[in-house]
Amino acid sequence: MTTGYLAPIGYEAPLREELGAPAAEFGRLFLYDGDARPSAWAQNVWHDVREMPVPSIGQAAKALRAIQRNWALHDYAHHRRAALIVENLPKVSAKPLAFGAPAPSAPLGAFALIAPDRMLAAARCSSPFPDGECRFVEDKEGPPNRAYLKLWEALTLDGDLPRAGQVCVDLGASPGGWTWVLAKLGAAVIAVDKADLAPEVARLPGVEFRRASAFALTPEAFGPVDFLFSDVICYPARLFELVEKWRDSGLAARIVCTLKFQGPTDHETARRFAAIPNSHLRHLFHNKHELTWSWRRDPAST
Repeated sequence: MTTGYLAPIGYEAPLREELGAPAAEFGRLFLYDGDARPSAWAQNVWHDVREMPVPSIGQAAKALRAIQRNWALHDYAHHRRAALIVENLPKVSAKPLAFGAPAPSAPLGAFALIAPDRMLAAARCSSPFPDGECRFVEDKEGPPNRAYLKLWEALTLDGDLPRAGQVCVDLGASPGGWTWVLAKLGAAVIAVDKADLAPEVARLPGVEFRRASAFALTPEAFGPVDFLFSDVICYPARLFELVEKWRDSGLAARIVCTLKFQGPTDHETARRFAAIPNSHLRHLFHNKHELTWSWRRDPAST
């Protein structure tokens, strides 16, 4: 059994640090022996990778179609030949997703040419998007910065969007990219930051602004909330303490936050987040040197 892990562009080093030296690597696609292991830094995981002889373009397409219908190219090498294989496969939509629509549910395999007559292919991948790239129809007018895309992606992958009547806390909210997303969904938002929100975000219905440090207010200052969000710039270890305070309080039903790495990647703290039950730690397509962690309170604990 061979498993492939596709590193985000420019973040090959954290993936290698997380998983160790690969058995083989093809650009940012790393191959390891054995079943898939948890990996926060893999943008896409290829399960049960096969290396296949493909003496012709037609035979390559035929071999893939014999396994399943939908395939996405990871364009590693031999680009023109790879493109011709794609032309001989059923078309897979690459249209950007409208936020609010569910992530694709159809199985999507991945393949890459590593030589003119050799191909790597995996019929099952961790991401429903080609190369793990979750692209959206962007809003270039409303949000005050591009941070909204991270939250759109996290909520889409979680399949759980805040809705009207729910209460959200947004820590480190300024200038308001995440608050904008939540308010547009109809939720009531308590935005917390020492800096102001963008005026157009502060004026949105349902937005309450509290000028304070994210670390100065206790969970009890808010009461029960449906979602706690944090895009605060701080060391991951300090964020972990904040998250544990909220989890211990029992006042947040769900938490979504960003681990921002200032300097070397703090893999130790990342592993502490990943070990929390009912949670998921991952590098989003719209993340930089950071990871996004999502958690849902166990209903049995309420």
